[in-house]
Amino acid sequence: MTEHIDIADPIRTRAILERYRLNAKKSLGQNFLTRPQILKDIVAAADISDADDVIEVGPGIGALTEQLARHAHHVLAFEIDENLLDVLDETLDPYENITIVNADILKVDLPKVVAENLDGNHTLKIVANLPYYITTPILKGLLQSSLKLDQIVVMMQKEVADRLNAQPGNKEYGSLSVAVQLDMNVNVEFEVPRTAFMPQPNVDSAIVKLTKREPWPVQPNSRDAFFKTVHACFAHRRKTLWNNLLGMYGKTPEVKESLTKVLEKLSIKPGIRPERLTVVDFIRLTNELEK
Repeated sequence: MTEHIDIADPIRTRAILERYRLNAKKSLGQNFLTRPQILKDIVAAADISDADDVIEVGPGIGALTEQLARHAHHVLAFEIDENLLDVLDETLDPYENITIVNADILKVDLPKVVAENLDGNHTLKIVANLPYYITTPILKGLLQSSLKLDQIVVMMQKEVADRLNAQPGNKEYGSLSVAVQLDMNVNVEFEVPRTAFMPQPNVDSAIVKLTKREPWPVQPNSRDAFFKTVHACFAHRRKTLWNNLLGMYGKTPEVKESLTKVLEKLSIKPGIRPERLTVVDFIRLTNELEK
């Protein structure tokens, strides 16, 4: 097969799928992008150079991996589907700066795997076309890991991109918005139509760039407690902050008295909806609740 034809070229993609008798697995959220220019635009959005090591999630048949390898120092790609390993062996054979790990990125000790495969002397970036069904857990896992990430550039369902970027008071604003915005600036780089994929999904996608933000004026005393509190406050979107907090701590008179004091101290009305609180409100709330 001619090597200079991009893997994402529709004719080459179809030939690879036919040769290996591959069907996209709905259970793994597989859709193959068949527009090479979109992949090049993703790499450009991430500003990939040989100063960067890149982690990719779900390389599929290697279309994005190939574009990354042309620019990055090294690409470490996690592929959960072992049926794709032989395919990747062939399609990525021309590139010596790629390591494929057959594992679920949600289940590995990520800092350990990174330390074993990358030299630690390059800027670390995440670039991936995330499977729709696990976009949220992967993002939360990456952001809550101890990895020193320079930036994250990922393709996701447009609806999820809107949630990441949502501001307080917006109906899209929720626990994912708060969790991401604690550390990151969110920028939607461009949208990708569903027609760019084989097979075609039911929704459009967007490329989102997450970069480190300036620290908020207050910081959580415990990040674990922060994420737990935020998750609990949005557990039932239609409920008030007060009712969600009671769901977390219980409804005893002592709990109600303590919560009343905390909310009064922070000038937060019990009847407010969680989506009206800012990231700083959640940080202060968590720190007070921890006391």
